[in-house]
Amino acid sequence: MAKFSSEDLGTKSISKLLIRQSLPASIGILVMSLNILVDTIFVGNWIGSIAIAAINVVLPVSFFIAALGMAIGIGGSSIISRALGANNKKRALKTFGNQITVTLLLTVSMVILGLVFINDLIPAFGGKGDIFEPAKIYYKIVLYGVPILALSMMGNNVIRAEGKPKFAMIAMIIPSVGNLVLDYVFINLLDMGMYGAGLATTVSYVLCFAYILYFFLSKHSELRISLSDFGLNMPILKEMSALGFVTLARQAVVSITYLLMNNILFDLGGESSVAVYAIIGRMLMFALFPVLGVTQGFLPIAGYNYGAYKFPRVRESINKAILYAGVLGLFVFAFIMIFPTEIVSVFTDDERVLTDTPTAMRIVFMAVPIIGVQLIGSAYFQAIGKAIPALLLTLTRQGFFFIPLVLILPNYFGEIGVWISFPIADVLSTIVTGIFLNREIRTKLIPKSSNLKID
Repeated sequence: MAKFSSEDLGTKSISKLLIRQSLPASIGILVMSLNILVDTIFVGNWIGSIAIAAINVVLPVSFFIAALGMAIGIGGSSIISRALGANNKKRALKTFGNQITVTLLLTVSMVILGLVFINDLIPAFGGKGDIFEPAKIYYKIVLYGVPILALSMMGNNVIRAEGKPKFAMIAMIIPSVGNLVLDYVFINLLDMGMYGAGLATTVSYVLCFAYILYFFLSKHSELRISLSDFGLNMPILKEMSALGFVTLARQAVVSITYLLMNNILFDLGGESSVAVYAIIGRMLMFALFPVLGVTQGFLPIAGYNYGAYKFPRVRESINKAILYAGVLGLFVFAFIMIFPTEIVSVFTDDERVLTDTPTAMRIVFMAVPIIGVQLIGSAYFQAIGKAIPALLLTLTRQGFFFIPLVLILPNYFGEIGVWISFPIADVLSTIVTGIFLNREIRTKLIPKSSNLKID
């Protein structure tokens, strides 16, 4: 691996930096997405459908913890990127130490509470009847790995903040591949059932954490923290929490969206309509991985150069990130429009689902070529430490537009009203984000301001 320092974020070509940062992020997101799909297939075939239901009961817990670690990681990494750009390494180290301390305090507390209230929490998440016991087995062993998972998610974002995307990509791939291999060993070969499924998941987290720990202890990392850096610093905590809350809020809105969609579609068309949405949801996860990768790659570039007062480079990174995301979104759009039936046939042979999904999928993906503006715009404000606009723009699409639309339009247009809510929300949120971003560029990122202090 070629030697790469965070200083390169402020000197190298923006185009090359975006490719260097985005490609590994895209690959990591793709591998993680594939892992979820294949893992479900393995568990369903080797243990049974009850096992899939049991894992789904525990997934909200895992997703929340992962989101918590990611929130702390992204919030702190924004500070670290800007601190490195401003050559303030002391602040970067203090932030990293605080990230570790907060992650451990929160997650260890969650483990203790989760174990104390285990018999109440599992039924609350849907683990009732025959699902309760296997869910309890899986939940308990996965819960022990929660601090490791959160530390891994947090550490991965710090690696990106240092400008080391290849290491971050490897850190994402290790638990995905490790979980699949360990599933085969523990479930198929050793016949350990749900305990084996949980053990495979937890051990894969440990493998990921071991690699991340190796990175920060090796010569590859620029962050060498001392014991004093672990002491909590209130100004840093306040800024990190405000920026991290953006990620948590996004996850909360996503959860609410899934809840609403499943209930609305079930009332409109029963199980088959819910199945249609399940397939479309999977495709949204898989197909958009390159656009999400560009967004991830953009964050440290924008943050570093903003911290270094190199505003023309920040402006260039915004424009090129939007351009790359738009081109990739156009390819995704074309793929979905041309091959929707072939895509659906991979998931099911149910005739009604095969009939209904292609049209719905085409409608949902209609505005994909322009969503890069919304993603890059909200990411920009998070990268430069402006929590309020970052939060508002993050919630614009699903919170302010999509949820009201999906509650209103089906009353007039039936099931088609659900699907047209997606592109309408995309267009409206893109317009709002474009207005905010354009105003920011014109007032804060003009070339003559490069010698001014940042607000």
